[in-house]
Amino acid sequence: MITRREFYINGGWTQPATPRDCAVIDPSTEESCAVISLGSQADTDAAVAAAKAAFPLWAATPHAERRAAVVRILEQYNARVQDLAEAISMEMGAPIDMALTSQAPCLPWHLNNFLTAFDAMEWVRPLGPHAPNDRITLEPIGVVGLITPWNWPMNQIALKVIPAILAGCTCVLKPSEESPLNAMIFAEFCHDAGLPPGVFNLVNGDGPGVGAQLSLHPDVEMISFTGSTRAGKAISAAAAQTLKRVTLELGGKGANLIFADADDKAVERGVRHLMNNSGQSCNAPSRMLVERPAYERAVRVAAEVASSIKVASAHDHGKHIGPVVNKRQWDQIQGYIQKGIDEGARLIAGGLGLPDGFNRGFYVRPTVFADVTPGMTIEREEIFGPVLSIIPFDTEAEAVRIANDSPFGLANYVQSQDGPRRNRLARALRSGMVEMNGNSRGAGAPFGGVKASGRAREGGMFGIEEFLESKAISGWDSGADIAAE
Repeated sequence: MITRREFYINGGWTQPATPRDCAVIDPSTEESCAVISLGSQADTDAAVAAAKAAFPLWAATPHAERRAAVVRILEQYNARVQDLAEAISMEMGAPIDMALTSQAPCLPWHLNNFLTAFDAMEWVRPLGPHAPNDRITLEPIGVVGLITPWNWPMNQIALKVIPAILAGCTCVLKPSEESPLNAMIFAEFCHDAGLPPGVFNLVNGDGPGVGAQLSLHPDVEMISFTGSTRAGKAISAAAAQTLKRVTLELGGKGANLIFADADDKAVERGVRHLMNNSGQSCNAPSRMLVERPAYERAVRVAAEVASSIKVASAHDHGKHIGPVVNKRQWDQIQGYIQKGIDEGARLIAGGLGLPDGFNRGFYVRPTVFADVTPGMTIEREEIFGPVLSIIPFDTEAEAVRIANDSPFGLANYVQSQDGPRRNRLARALRSGMVEMNGNSRGAGAPFGGVKASGRAREGGMFGIEEFLESKAISGWDSGADIAAE
C-alpha cells in the first residue's frame, strides 16, 4: 500500500503540521490502496505564505521563462505517463486503457492548447485610435486557490494550474481526497521541471477543511473550483468575505436533442457518451430527447447499446466501464434508479444492484429509462452515474422548452441533418456549450456553463484570461515602445 502523507510546499515535500490520516479506496476492490494526510489550517497557511512570497518574482518573470517552465512540465509527463495513468485508474476507477488514452492525456492536450493561446496573447494593448496614449495591460491576479474534483482529476488540474502559472500567478492546489495520488505525481512534475519554490504548492484535504480555509484566506485573491453546485455555493459565500474572484465549473444535466432526420449512429453515440467514465462527467448527455417519429427505434437501440456495454475492473485492459468512485456515490445512484422506477419511468436496460458476476466493488449496471417525463427526479437532478433518461417530444419548440427547463446549463447536444435548424437550436439552448452531430469542440474552445453549472470559462485563451486582471493606463509614452523595438 502507498503511504504519501506529505504536502508539497515552497519547493519541497513537508510533513503535515498535525497528521490526520485518510485512506484512499480502490473502487474496483473496495480495499485501501493508499494513505494520505488531510491538511490543517497551519498547512494551508504555510502553502499560502509560500505562494505569496513567490508571487512578486514569478509575476515579473519574462513570459518566455514561464513558457519554458510549462514545456518542462510536459517533458516530465512524457517520461511518466504510465505512472500517472495507473494512479488515476487505481484511485478513481477509470479503466486502465481509458486512463492511458483519455484521462492522463488531458494534461498534454490542454497544456499545448494553452501554449498556443499564450503565444498569441497581447499583454499590453492599445485602447483604441481615439486614445493613442492609453494602454490596457493584463496582469496576474495574485495567489490563487485551485480546488479540483475526482472524476477527471488530471483534466481539471491541467485546466487550472497551467494557465495560472502561465499568467504569472502562484497557486495552492487542493485536489480531491478521493483522487490525490495523480495530483502528487503532478507536483513531482512541477518540482522536477524546476518551478521556483512557492509557485506551485499542494495541500491535500477535504472541502470543509482545506477547501474552506482557502476560500476564506485573506491572502488568496481567487478561487477556481470544479465540483458540485452545492459546494460551489458554499465556496462563493465564503469567498465573499474577502471579495475574492471566484470561478466555478459545476454540475450539469445535458440534453441531447435527437431529431427524426439524425444520422443512424446518433442514438448509439449518445448512449456511449453518457456511459463513458461510468457516467461521471458533468457534461454527460444524460437526457436524451427524441422526436416522436424516431422515438421507438431510439428506445430499442438505446437498450441494445446499454446492454452491450461491459462492466469490469479498472485494472483490466479492454473496452469497458469501471466502477463509480465510492460507496456513497454507488448508494446515491441506486437511489436514483429506485426513484425512476417508483415515479413510473420504463426501465429498459440495467437496473438496481451490482452487475452479474460481481459481489464487491462499486459497479453500476448501465441503465436506461424510457418514457421519462419532465419533472421526474431522474430528469431534473444530476445522477453522476451510468443512467440515461429518454424523453419524447413532438416539436422543436417543445424540445427547447424541455431542454432549457433545468437548473443546469453546461452542455447540450443536437443531432439533425437540417443545418438551419441546428443553428437555431444552438442559439436557443441555454448552456455554455452546444455540440452537434458528434462534432467535438475545437482546441482552445472554452469549457463552462451558465446557471447552476457555474460560469467559468476554462481552456485556451479564455482560461488564461480568468487568472488575469486588466489595468487601464493613460499617458503612456508611445515613443518608449518604439525605442524598445
